[in-house]
Amino acid sequence: MLNFRRGMWAAVAATMALAGWTSSAYADNGEAVKPVKPVKYVFLFIGDGMSIPQRMVTEQYQKVVNDKGLLINAFESQGVTTTYAANHFITDSAASGTAIACGSKTNFGYLGVDPAGKPLESVAELAHKNGRKVGIVTSVSLDHATPGAFYAHNASRGDYYNIAMDLINSGFDFFGGGGFLDENGKNTKEFHGNVFEVAEENGYHVIRDKAQLMTLNSKSAGPVLAVAPRLADSNALPYAIDTRPEDISLADFTRKAIDFLDNDNGFFLMVEGGKIDWVCHANDAAAVIHELCAFDDAVNEAYQFARQHPDDTLIVVTGDHETGGLALGFAGTAYSSYLERLQHQNISFIEFLNVFNAKKKEADFSFDKAKPLITEYFGLKFDGDEQDPMMVSAIEEQKMQAAFNRSMGDQSMPSGQDPHLLYGGYDPLTGSITHVLNNKAGVGWTSFDHTALPVATSAYGKNAESFSSMLDNTDIAKRLKPMVEKIN
Repeated sequence: MLNFRRGMWAAVAATMALAGWTSSAYADNGEAVKPVKPVKYVFLFIGDGMSIPQRMVTEQYQKVVNDKGLLINAFESQGVTTTYAANHFITDSAASGTAIACGSKTNFGYLGVDPAGKPLESVAELAHKNGRKVGIVTSVSLDHATPGAFYAHNASRGDYYNIAMDLINSGFDFFGGGGFLDENGKNTKEFHGNVFEVAEENGYHVIRDKAQLMTLNSKSAGPVLAVAPRLADSNALPYAIDTRPEDISLADFTRKAIDFLDNDNGFFLMVEGGKIDWVCHANDAAAVIHELCAFDDAVNEAYQFARQHPDDTLIVVTGDHETGGLALGFAGTAYSSYLERLQHQNISFIEFLNVFNAKKKEADFSFDKAKPLITEYFGLKFDGDEQDPMMVSAIEEQKMQAAFNRSMGDQSMPSGQDPHLLYGGYDPLTGSITHVLNNKAGVGWTSFDHTALPVATSAYGKNAESFSSMLDNTDIAKRLKPMVEKIN
């Protein structure tokens, strides 16, 4: 099967070359990769769940609403990257993260090991071994699949406690993001102590305060483990659409990591926009756009640094897979798009669910009482001018009413309609609302899960041309590893 896939993607690459795309060597084909010299400062940005549709819907929204595009789409080098796992055509973040980090295919759910369970060396570990400083930043928990792929070696991405122990044992210089999913080892038989306490015992300076992080000086602290002061679902940063002034953004973490890691021997920094994936799973297009913009802001921090060090910096931006089957078009709006309508939404699906769940406790709560909430947070209207594009149609209202009933506990369902397939396991009312708004904007979804769409890979700076081609995700690490060798 894998030989077929390699041949298939080689054929795709040849077709794209005829269409004007450049094509470079596949390590899987046995062709040699062009030798490159080490680069002093290497950045790798990974948008979890971010493929071409996510980038393009955000690009177009930004142009329509804010008269600007995405920085990552303007980079000088642009390519397309395949994402399949060793045992799945549709990958997960562990297998794809491992491929990007280590340069080898592995099985669904495996972190930093090959399909036989043998440990693999990541580009981050190689950089650390070569005397560079190393940083890992994410908008989700620090023990999640994508960051874990750079420091952990475990055949189960769900073994959070031991993954956290691998984080501490890595000796990397800077970790910034969310917390941990099994901080006190409740799901392990090998308990070594609270994660933060073990980190401190091993020399890490634990930071949970924004002011303390912003004043951090690399000369006054050893390795750093920085966690956002306000955590949302699954110990992650709040969604970008829900952020408050006191929150630490992905760009804040990235800027501080750059300041902290800068040194004469160079550094490697991986930054993940992890919640792009989560809002795509929930089919929340407005939140997707906010997450992409926050991710782009983080890339801009590296870009500003690169402009000061133009001959010594490489920035690579990629995705690990596509999530949600995002479709840039909807039959109900024909060939028209109205992405500006998404700006009416001012809250993420999860924050709305919190509001809704509080209201559900009221004895007389009804769909009519839910309507003002829907208008307040999503801009959808139930009364007024019928020509107003934000007016809810009779069919749309009927669907939301049925979803409201299921959210309130009505288990009845027409024959053949599985509520999991209808809402992906998410709250029915919330899913129904976001779908109605997305459709009015001309956006559709085909799934609540990952798809096999290839992703876009972009690069800027030294050796950026190495990524201007049809690549496999394993090729990213294979091209980066020579660039994090010791600087002469």
